[in-house]
Amino acid sequence: MRAVWLREFGGPEVLAVGPAPDPVPGPGQVLIDVAHVNITFVETQFRAGRPGPFGGTPPLIPGNGVGGVIAAVGAGVDPASIGRRVVSGTGGSGAYAERVAVDAALPIEVPDGLSLDAAVALLADGRTAAMLVDTVDLRPGERVLVEAAAGGVGSLLVQLAAAAGARVVGLAGGPRKVSLVPGFGAEVAVDYLRPDWADQVRAATDGVDVVFDGVGGEVGRTAFTLLGPGGRMVSFGLASGEWAGVPAEDAAARGVHLVRPDVPPARLRAYAERALAEAAAGRLRPVIGQRFPLERAADAHAAIESRATVGKTLLDVR
Repeated sequence: MRAVWLREFGGPEVLAVGPAPDPVPGPGQVLIDVAHVNITFVETQFRAGRPGPFGGTPPLIPGNGVGGVIAAVGAGVDPASIGRRVVSGTGGSGAYAERVAVDAALPIEVPDGLSLDAAVALLADGRTAAMLVDTVDLRPGERVLVEAAAGGVGSLLVQLAAAAGARVVGLAGGPRKVSLVPGFGAEVAVDYLRPDWADQVRAATDGVDVVFDGVGGEVGRTAFTLLGPGGRMVSFGLASGEWAGVPAEDAAARGVHLVRPDVPPARLRAYAERALAEAAAGRLRPVIGQRFPLERAADAHAAIESRATVGKTLLDVR
């Protein structure tokens, strides 16, 4: 089969397509014929050799999320699952390939009425967005600031927060991205590349109750200053290249709670299933901003790192 290999850490150019052994499902496993691969920002950091949640030493096939059809099963697995459309994690590696073998407990069946590519786009980002909204205990009428609101997680957070009755301000970088944000349900869209962006948010909201920090760095630290007593801030990304790093003593002085999700795997799966169900019902729309064939995985990584992407980036395998 074809797969994308990471043979050494480095820039996007180190990703190269080559042959790989066809996986065979062992006992308790299923084989998935992959149609689409979900690419995350974290994977670009792993490829570059930066610390993160994924381990492994090259050479390896990177990637952690796929969507496809179960093609075969190993011993002890019900053969009735063959032919089902599923999305699945792969345990941290192996996803950038035409086929993957995973534990039979990992795949989630894609609901009727939801396309496979939309389901893949929701696998990681939908789970994350649903978890974050629950974690901050969002209430109707609250003023919510979503950073990176044109991104994969951010665009879903805007939708979920608006559906919960919040007043949403979406931050995005550059006019093209800002123009997309009202379509997700934000009342106000602001360009954080402008030096007066915080003043624009204050003028529109007189401060905010919740910050979903997807940019980090100076943007995240400035967003923190928009929160008052009882406010909550949760960080889910570092598009700037660094976390906001707000000191706990500063948060305590303002009466702000820095939320750090700690969710067991079973609940994470439930959040993913909820996101898929909401999308199948037409209440949640993943934004697939760009797609690349498997052999252009390096271009996909370069696009994400250039911050030129909107929504989700997929590799189309079939």
